[in-house]
Amino acid sequence: MSIYANNSKVLFDYEVLKKFSSGIQLVGTEVKSVRGGKLNLRGSFVAIRGSEAFLVNAEIPAYQPKNTASDYDPRGARKLLLSKKEIEELGVAEQTKGLTIVPLSVYNKGRFLKLDIAIARGKKKFDKRQAIKKRDTEREIKRTL
Repeated sequence: MSIYANNSKVLFDYEVLKKFSSGIQLVGTEVKSVRGGKLNLRGSFVAIRGSEAFLVNAEIPAYQPKNTASDYDPRGARKLLLSKKEIEELGVAEQTKGLTIVPLSVYNKGRFLKLDIAIARGKKKFDKRQAIKKRDTEREIKRTL
């Protein structure tokens, strides 16, 4: 299992409440681009439209820019492959005030690409300062040892 993209900023900005694993519906050239490490998850989120879930605002640049269709959108919405029960749970979380659905990482499981998503609550500035302080004290302890 190799990780192709990681959204490390999410763990600093949000408190993760529950994690899910889903498949992504991609075109062949997008798969090659992701496996080449060109995926950018920064600023992306998951939206529920009707009874389907979509990854929105994730950038997957063209694998071969000169050989790509003229109507290709690198930031287009990509369908996520989840069960109905999971989509309903995510829909309820999306409607709840203060909760959002964010992608964590993209990895392969066998020959398939998988996306880890999470229901998360945004952290306040105070919580972020505490996390920085905790991280700094841990570094100091490791240095002294």
